[in-house]
Amino acid sequence: MSAPIYDAGSDDDGEAGVALATKPKTRRPRMYKVMILNDDFTPMEFVVMVLERFFGMNHAQAFELMLTVHKKGLAVVGVYSFEIAETKVTQVMQLAREHQHPLQCTMEKE
Repeated sequence: MSAPIYDAGSDDDGEAGVALATKPKTRRPRMYKVMILNDDFTPMEFVVMVLERFFGMNHAQAFELMLTVHKKGLAVVGVYSFEIAETKVTQVMQLAREHQHPLQCTMEKE
């Protein structure tokens, strides 16, 4: 936090100056897009399950987004702060490895 700035005023009558508080500028955190990439080996059902489990989608939303990934090669599945995006990517990649699927999940600055 910034130190207050004192305004001594233009009078030389011996009165104390007035403290002017300065507000620190706060910025919104940079956001990151989390994306799932298509591959020819990961079952579509697995992708739907990942979208439901880690991204809070219902079955219909997850199925629709899975088809977007399948047709377009990738899709943004959410936008989060850095720490949350990083956690979601790690969770998806870990589950894919455990099930021996080559599914890729990445993140990039919005």
